[in-house]
Amino acid sequence: MSELTSKTVSRRGFLSGLGVVGLTGAALSVVGCSSEGGSGSAGSAEVAEGGTLNISLAASPALLDPVKYTGVYESQIINTVCDTLVQYSMDLTEIVPCLATEWTVSDDGMTYTFTLRDDVTFQPGEYQDGRAMTAEDVKYSLERSNVESTNNRLDMLDHCNVISDTEIECVLKTPNSAFLTALTDGGNAILPQEEVEGWGDSFGEHLVGTGPFQMAQFTRDQQTELTRHEGYWGERPNLDGVVWKVITDSTQQANALFTGEVDLVTDLGGESLQTVSENSDYIVEQQEGLNFSYIYMNMQNGPTANADVRRAILMSIDRDEILAAAYPYGGGSVASVPLPRGSWGYDESVEELVPSYDPEGAKELLAGAGYPDGLELELFTGNTPASLDVATVVQQQLKANLNIDLVIHQNDWATLSSNASSGQCNMVCMSWTWYPDPYFFLNKQFSTAEIGGNGNAGLFSVPEVDDLLQQALEVTDQDERADLYKQALRLIVEQNPMIVYSTANSKNGLSKSVQGFVQRADNLVYVVNSEVNISKTA
Repeated sequence: MSELTSKTVSRRGFLSGLGVVGLTGAALSVVGCSSEGGSGSAGSAEVAEGGTLNISLAASPALLDPVKYTGVYESQIINTVCDTLVQYSMDLTEIVPCLATEWTVSDDGMTYTFTLRDDVTFQPGEYQDGRAMTAEDVKYSLERSNVESTNNRLDMLDHCNVISDTEIECVLKTPNSAFLTALTDGGNAILPQEEVEGWGDSFGEHLVGTGPFQMAQFTRDQQTELTRHEGYWGERPNLDGVVWKVITDSTQQANALFTGEVDLVTDLGGESLQTVSENSDYIVEQQEGLNFSYIYMNMQNGPTANADVRRAILMSIDRDEILAAAYPYGGGSVASVPLPRGSWGYDESVEELVPSYDPEGAKELLAGAGYPDGLELELFTGNTPASLDVATVVQQQLKANLNIDLVIHQNDWATLSSNASSGQCNMVCMSWTWYPDPYFFLNKQFSTAEIGGNGNAGLFSVPEVDDLLQQALEVTDQDERADLYKQALRLIVEQNPMIVYSTANSKNGLSKSVQGFVQRADNLVYVVNSEVNISKTA
């Protein structure tokens, strides 16, 4: 694989040099697809125009300002309203142009120069009337993300230099082979400064970007209404609008689809997965996702700061039982390592380092750690029924095997994310999903620099791991990067920082009226981009 050199990247752009490769077969294989017209699409090839696409979200989006968002529920809306400089292709195998048409990289890997489209306008808002986007907007948006991003999404950036209205340089602090991938994230969307500053803290409720749909109405905990952006620079959207509806109860998802309340259910789960799968009038598409679910244990505060306590807890956990609680109707698989199998940094041999189920051995280990009579811990988790089901099984296992009294706290996503970021919780139950590049899992969840973000909720800090993660960003050969990440993964697992218990399939339920939907392993739904333009028949 070639070293990073100064070069121009055209429309189908930049593949291997920066660690962007195809997913493994496991991540790309469709494990349950009943769509007519082939995998990744629904219905016939006929293209309809007009209508509103109603899409469900399994949790309520709270923070729609790109620098503040913390969950996939928010990114779904952000990615429909806003654009980034570059995007992942729909199969997640390459990075392709979006607002940038091409780019070059300096020989030292420190400077990226982007050429921008000259036909992009923002959606009209309260503080501007739909003006042209320029390099100044890119500079403002990326430097703002570098300083304010909740999840440190662009912490590798030092500054931007505007060359002209359509050309900009991005200068990094050190060479970072994940920079382009970071730019695909909705948290690094390009925004108009006057709207951001005009709305202040409420900008997310009045989000303005350059994307195919613009925000018409945001109603917290209910729905977000979007209408077509008539000045959109790309292919004209087939739909008049999109409405994202919050349906947190998985048992109601199928009903919403069957009654026509929604046309597409994201994160289809629970009994609804089975109900929709068994109805031939509807479509279920799923594939193994780029994610894992886990319970992070606090490594610096409280009883779990003791390595033997963490190991004892892991030895008392039956993952098959947890999986059955999380996915009683299918749609997931057991996992044990904090990196998805679809990532090119995954190392199957590391699974052997995860403590096996041994309740008696766990009890002896916990007693030796100073807790022969057990202890009390607090677990913070989401407010969905599935979250409670998982937490309850873990609670029962810890009580039966270790006499640990686990107090469960259910929170909405915004509160859970805030609690995780605080670093004060004994245990936090979450899921993590991102891109194939291991950087977005290992660096974001185990780097000391990420303490204070919701990724590193366990306050993980191991200098040897930090060194390996940094080295993996400074080399450009993907084989070398993969080797460094595998070394880091091994050291991470040896610390027993978290209970990794499952990987969820990316799964969606669709009405056959939906045309042109494309399934993605990262769970994101794109309504319109360079490869997709969803339509809806009557």
